[in-house]
Amino acid sequence: MITSKEHFHGSDLEKIEKYYGIKKEDIINFAGNVNPLGISPVLRSALASHLDAITDYPDREYTALRRNIAAYIDKDTPSDNKCNIDHILVGNGSTELISLFIKFIKPKKALILSPTYSEYERELKLAGSMIDYFPLKEEENFQVNISALKETLEAPYNLLIICNPNNPTSTVIRTETMAEILTFCRDRNIYCMVDETYVEFAPDISSATSVSLLSAFQNLIILRGISKFFAAPGLRLGYAMTSDEALLQLVNENKNPWTINILASIAGEIMFSDENYIQETRSFINNERERIKTELSKINTIKYYEPNGNFILLKLTDEHPDSYEVFEGAIKKGMMIRDCSSFPGLGNRFIRFCFQSKEANNRLLEYLYQTLHS
Repeated sequence: MITSKEHFHGSDLEKIEKYYGIKKEDIINFAGNVNPLGISPVLRSALASHLDAITDYPDREYTALRRNIAAYIDKDTPSDNKCNIDHILVGNGSTELISLFIKFIKPKKALILSPTYSEYERELKLAGSMIDYFPLKEEENFQVNISALKETLEAPYNLLIICNPNNPTSTVIRTETMAEILTFCRDRNIYCMVDETYVEFAPDISSATSVSLLSAFQNLIILRGISKFFAAPGLRLGYAMTSDEALLQLVNENKNPWTINILASIAGEIMFSDENYIQETRSFINNERERIKTELSKINTIKYYEPNGNFILLKLTDEHPDSYEVFEGAIKKGMMIRDCSSFPGLGNRFIRFCFQSKEANNRLLEYLYQTLHS
């Protein structure tokens, strides 16, 4: 008999299976924030034909991979701000890169925009850094208050961490606003680490990404990966961009070689060139995002916050049910959403779900309407 409340993350399907006695294959994962199209058919067939490559070492510099990343990024970047291949560093997922940059920046004190992804906090604690949190407030629709942020940053911080678009709020800081933040930070010798894991899902990528600011701001570090947009978390491939060449050299000289296996490297080269898959994903997510917003507006006991990723945050405006009860009701129907009560500052009135297939989305929308509409 279940007597206590558990919190589950998007990767916790095995834990869900054990806890609720539901086979993980029977659960639609609305909590993982992964591209519902799955891996590209082009990638699937190409990987099968490259299996013999595992008898070779990867290129130590990952030159072809970094070149393809640069070409991919440039498609959403103004022509006068192209990405420099020498400013790209690849790693074993963005988690390795977060760890490396924190290790070599050595921030005595860091500020994190919150609520957000918990890995930043973990890595900072491992580095012995002091951590403060700048709250994104519900009454401001979880949009960053620039004046308040600047006032907070007057304290002696060494690092500011921003997830953009942010998880779990799906809010975004536009490029021109990010430039204002970066200018303020640069004048105070503060590094700014911007995690763009979800930026490729944004309705307008060019106005959400900070890539065009790299050449002007050496204090900017951008992180991305293939886990979410390219639906390949198991390959563990991430990349970072910064124009701080001294920091890049320091990280490169001290990081372990070959942390990306050769199949992941080949997969990356293929993924970033797979234009049909990229455009199909963006079209599907953009269409579903608008359709889901329309359907959610028909439920009179929720409020949604304008989504800029492939997921949406909802507030439950009635006292009952709470977020855990809605989560548990969904699980019992084979759907896993995110109970956001474990995120600091959200409490038990917030849930989050990502966009799956149209059929799956309809199934979840029907459940939410039946459970929440009064």
